[in-house]
Amino acid sequence: MGVPREKSPDIAKKYEKEAVRVTYSTIYEAAGGGPAIRDLVERFYPKVQEHPLLAPLFPEDIRPVMEKQYQFLTQFFGGPSLYSDLHGHPMMRGRHLPFPITKERADAWLDCMRRALEETSLSPELQRIMLDRLSGPAYHFVNS
Repeated sequence: MGVPREKSPDIAKKYEKEAVRVTYSTIYEAAGGGPAIRDLVERFYPKVQEHPLLAPLFPEDIRPVMEKQYQFLTQFFGGPSLYSDLHGHPMMRGRHLPFPITKERADAWLDCMRRALEETSLSPELQRIMLDRLSGPAYHFVNS
């Protein structure tokens, strides 16, 4: 004769949530890998091209820049080292020195990225993590 078990909906919900929880080792994986990074870049650069502070810094043919950004973000978020394999060490501050990067431009860049992230299917939490991770470098590039 057993002791009757109490059914608790809270416990069932707890186990249900744990069963679908997936742990990722990198932001790249959590975002969905290469296709998600490519999608983000494709959403981001039209905003950059339309921004009055940012557009003058970029060439009319933005495709090569987009490809390098895809390679860099893939590596930056923990995916394959595409950027380094093709271009050497990123040295991103040095690569941005020829361009007048102000705090206002860093803010604008991050705003374009925030808006691009919001258009993706990524969770709001992951969007915040990615934007936070990009904020450090964005302000580190300020040189004017």
